[in-house]
This record gives sequence, structure tokens and C-alpha cells, in this order.
Amino acid sequence: MNEIIFLVEESPEGGYEAKALGYSIFTDGDDLEQLKANVKDAVATHFEAADQPKVIRLHMVKEIVIAA
Repeated sequence: MNEIIFLVEESPEGGYEAKALGYSIFTDGDDLEQLKANVKDAVATHFEAADQPKVIRLHMVKEIVIAA
């Protein structure tokens, strides 16, 4: 596997939540630095060393609601 992609959204409680696309990997963090560290740790825990992806992508999503 070359890469894994995480969908990252702002958490309603503050901080960020990340979900891997195509895998049951979920994690969160109070800020982006903590989130990155937690994502790396979650990927290392989920995959065997030989099967770990070489690239981890964080796809940031920000939802803005405008009331009419």
C-alpha cells in the first residue's frame, strides 16, 4: 500500500476528528499537531510494519452554514 487518506473535520466539542477512507481507523486531536501524531499512531497500530502505507494524507473538510 502506498498511501492512506483520512477525512478530517472540526469536532463539535472542539479540536479535530479523523476517519480513514476504506479502513476502520478513527482518531481525534485537540489541535492539528496532536491530530497528526494520533493519526500516525493509529496507522501504526492498525497495520503490520511491512504493510504500513508510505504516505498519510489528511483531507481537511470545513463546513460553513449560511442561513437565508
